[in-house]
Amino acid sequence: MAQVSTPQHKRDRATAVGLPGWWQRTRRSQFWVVLIAFAMRLAYILLAHTYKFKPDQNDFGFGYEMGLIGHAIATGRGFADPFGPATGPTAWEPPLYPYLIAAVFKVAGIYTHASAFILLTINSIFAALTCIPIFLVARKCFSEKVAVWSAWGWALLPTVMYWSTRWVWETSLAALLLAVIFWLTLELEDLNGLTPWIGFGLLWGLAALTNTSLISFLPASGSWTLYRRWRAGKPWLAGLALAAIFFVAIIAPWLVRNYETFGKLIFIRSNFGAELRLGNGPGADGTWMSYLHPTQNELALKQYEQMGEIAYVAERKHQAIDFIRADYGRFAWLSFKRFVYYWGGRPRSSARSSLVDNSAFLASSILAFWGLGRALRKRQAGAWLFFWLLVSYPAIYYFVYPHSRYRHPIEPVMAILIAYIVSEAGKRTTTSPLNNA
Repeated sequence: MAQVSTPQHKRDRATAVGLPGWWQRTRRSQFWVVLIAFAMRLAYILLAHTYKFKPDQNDFGFGYEMGLIGHAIATGRGFADPFGPATGPTAWEPPLYPYLIAAVFKVAGIYTHASAFILLTINSIFAALTCIPIFLVARKCFSEKVAVWSAWGWALLPTVMYWSTRWVWETSLAALLLAVIFWLTLELEDLNGLTPWIGFGLLWGLAALTNTSLISFLPASGSWTLYRRWRAGKPWLAGLALAAIFFVAIIAPWLVRNYETFGKLIFIRSNFGAELRLGNGPGADGTWMSYLHPTQNELALKQYEQMGEIAYVAERKHQAIDFIRADYGRFAWLSFKRFVYYWGGRPRSSARSSLVDNSAFLASSILAFWGLGRALRKRQAGAWLFFWLLVSYPAIYYFVYPHSRYRHPIEPVMAILIAYIVSEAGKRTTTSPLNNA
């Protein structure tokens, strides 16, 4: 199908005049941006030796709870023991990434440098592939120039590479899945047939089993698609039913496992009450009270062992709720601080590090919201979907506690909004009265 030439496309082509021919081709190539993004991350892993995790605390820094669960799976104890000792079955973490860790441990050894290298390489593949949905979303909603800038920014910026090259965790996979879901949500307005709806349900099922917090965007994602199709007079009921069936089919085996293991319905993860207590209680300051975590507190670990996971989490939830009910004003203030820390960066032990890192973190948030505001004012395609993602996904962290890692799944979308507002600023500069004089 021939591509319609719009004024924006003409401006994009005009900005490319004078560039070397190979770069004009390469900059729009999804193959090259993915390949270079992966090569950059792989080179950093090798040069910085990030696969050499310190063997302190029984290798806890290698995958943390997910690494310990992966260890238990690889040694035949099943999905269990999230804190090290043999405490039995767990639902503390979603299952997908711990099973990936276990598979790598089976092949390359438990807590070996080879296993770390393989897992970080896999993370880097996830991060590199994220360039594709970034490019497609930005091109659909804004322009090819924004698509190029946002995809290459994701590929090359060192701050984006951190989680894929240093953390054995699901962070990069979660970012990829959410970016693909965002793209497919936009496309479902126009796609025909039932196959895309099957993909929608499957992707959401995988996302739930990877990072359960992603589900907070599911109502907005589904509602946006259904509204757009309803307004256009297109069928949606059969597609919605099929997506729901495949979503349930993906997560159902894990729900059954949890019910058979713990004797009650647990929706993927069991630990919300404990996490709520780690952010709310005596001494709460809007950050994670790590000294109460079973990996940091021997008394908490003993209580977890003696009570069992479900009773332990229930007790911690009860403590958190009592604290909140005792002083709603303080809880509101703590939630506001968590909002600030989520978007502006958490307080750090080093004042200099806090100033530098948090300034960049805050600047990226401001630019993303600035881009969102402009997109809404100009009624850009999908602008309200961007809005609902930035509103819905972070909300749970305002009531629990923030971490810079928790922002990463939405950073692909933020990268698009940042590229958009920068391109708009450049456009205004080139059309200023001084340039036209």
